[in-house]
Amino acid sequence: MTMDAEVLSATRDSYDAVADEYAEMVASHLDGMPIDRALFTAFAELVRDNGNGQVADVGCGPGRVTILLSRLGLDAFGIDLSPGMVALARRTYPHLRFEEGSMLALDLRDCSLGGLLAYYSIIHIPWDQRPQVFAEFHRVLAPGGVLMLGFQVGDEQGHTAEFFGKAVSVDWYRQQPGEVASLLREAGFEMMMTAVREPGETEKTAQGCIMARKPSRGVDGIPRHLVTDR
Repeated sequence: MTMDAEVLSATRDSYDAVADEYAEMVASHLDGMPIDRALFTAFAELVRDNGNGQVADVGCGPGRVTILLSRLGLDAFGIDLSPGMVALARRTYPHLRFEEGSMLALDLRDCSLGGLLAYYSIIHIPWDQRPQVFAEFHRVLAPGGVLMLGFQVGDEQGHTAEFFGKAVSVDWYRQQPGEVASLLREAGFEMMMTAVREPGETEKTAQGCIMARKPSRGVDGIPRHLVTDR
């Protein structure tokens, strides 16, 4: 299955339709999630240690994590498929930058980011298109740049037709951490951490987090993951 233009448009329109309700639902969501907040802090420290380049929050929604990254000292900006979400984030955090865009084709220069966060946004990408997405993430990260992914753990896929009492059309896909890690390695990333958190009170499944790094330049400017013993 591929995420064709029709599915992409339906996902965009669905999040537009529920932007206000979704923003209200997640506004304080991280308050009771100390483990997740600690992982964001670790991500920020890793980005700063590598030069503190710009960080893209891909699939940023209403900007609830973008502002957190900014408060952790990162030059963070948000990208989201939904114009409604982007407009809401701009109103809420007018001092931050938010752009419309798709993770399947990011409007960013090669090697332009110090970090990239996709926090529960890869869940709408069909499983067979993850290599394309991870290759795109690798392209826009600078050498040494840090990637962080958040997702629900599992083998299920499904479709949501109603949210907040409104008609929507959104496909979703759960992830197996080991499989995601293998795909990231194939895309050229070095794995740093794979973690699984048990479900919280309002969660149906375990939650996964992965951190990976685009290799720094190695011998004679060749990426380390391509350098063999000489």
